[in-house]
Amino acid sequence: MKATIKFFLLTVLIAGLTSCRNNNESEEDNVSASTEQASTERQGQAFVKDDVSEPTVLDIAIQSEDHKTLVAAVQAAELENALVNAGPLMVFAPTDEAFAALPEGTVEDLLKPENKDKLAFILKHHVTPGKYDKEFLKKFKKLGQASDLSIPVEVKGEDVYVGGSKIIASVPAGNGIVHVVDKVIIPEN
Repeated sequence: MKATIKFFLLTVLIAGLTSCRNNNESEEDNVSASTEQASTERQGQAFVKDDVSEPTVLDIAIQSEDHKTLVAAVQAAELENALVNAGPLMVFAPTDEAFAALPEGTVEDLLKPENKDKLAFILKHHVTPGKYDKEFLKKFKKLGQASDLSIPVEVKGEDVYVGGSKIIASVPAGNGIVHVVDKVIIPEN
């Protein structure tokens, strides 16, 4: 009887080990397949979606009907992950009309892959650390931008101009604030 029990336990053990080995091989195949798929997709926190977090400055731009050109530019410059970091960030978001007011062919030229660095530099000129509302911005004379340059802040009556562009609306975000502006802020350099 003891021999039968030992044989039975040995059989169960071998079957269990074989099953584990087959499961591990299957898991390794799945990990390998998902790694290959992930390497062909854009990665980073900008591409993680959930239904509970407050919208980031990037989410607000993506959801806006008036910022399709800005979103296309951010994607072309591959700056999505920068706009979803913890911040706080202030983004001065030019409208589609603001981009359309640039000289003809400017936007199309900037969106070309060979101009990615130039586009990124211009877009970074629209971002600064902080989460200041329009009223608080009236206290500033200049703002330091992510482009490592600074831009002037001017107050004309109740209006606030940053880098020559007028703030026409402001939308709070989970990681900062989006100030909608009427012009593209072009760095002097």
